[in-house]
Amino acid sequence: MQTILFQDLGKMDYGVAWEYQETLMQANLRIKAARYNSPVANIPVEKDTQHHLLFCEHPHVYTLGKSGHIGNLLVNDTRLKELNVSFFKTNRGGDITYHGPGQVVGYPILDLEHFVTDLGKYMRNLEEVIIRTLSHYDIAAGRLPGATGVWLDADVKGKARKICAMGVRCSRWVTMHGFAFNVNTDLQYFNYIVPCGITDKSVTSLQKELGRNIDIQEVKYILWHEFGTVFEAEIVNVEAKEAVI
Repeated sequence: MQTILFQDLGKMDYGVAWEYQETLMQANLRIKAARYNSPVANIPVEKDTQHHLLFCEHPHVYTLGKSGHIGNLLVNDTRLKELNVSFFKTNRGGDITYHGPGQVVGYPILDLEHFVTDLGKYMRNLEEVIIRTLSHYDIAAGRLPGATGVWLDADVKGKARKICAMGVRCSRWVTMHGFAFNVNTDLQYFNYIVPCGITDKSVTSLQKELGRNIDIQEVKYILWHEFGTVFEAEIVNVEAKEAVI
């Protein structure tokens, strides 16, 4: 069983969280490079890669994936300033999405060589974590063929709505970026983008579906538990300083 080091980073600027992810990912890539470049075959490298799971909430921000279209951002720089929303072009997959208060953002930095070397399966596992979490609230969620993320009423024409967006980066089977789960999210901010580049579907939140404010710490705990179950891993809570290599 693999061990995943967990940190709840609380409220953190997107750029700071991105830089922290890069630090953890690059540390793993250096370890893997040392292993692959060892001049003597089958000589073990003393240090192994570490797995991390980061939770946080971001101030209002739109992020555009490397395959995204800037035209899916429907407002100009002046309007972004009025809305107090920042903007980042990122190195994850996917198109444009929104992060903000009341949304749980999860960033797994995993070495998939210790799990499954199949990026599609990895994405399905991330979706499964969210689907199982929603089941704790008696919400039946699923997948939309041809699209990533977690959806409600995906098979009902005109009613499909996304509750969790996903986009990742993977290098030498080490992942970063992850999922954005709408809990108490202010959904009006999605009106200024074409979320994930999909024009004929809507977005929702746990708060909207249940008609009440949700204890976000409770949601994080359930996510933490289900992540360990789906990935068959032990998740250990650590301080940030302990996890930086």
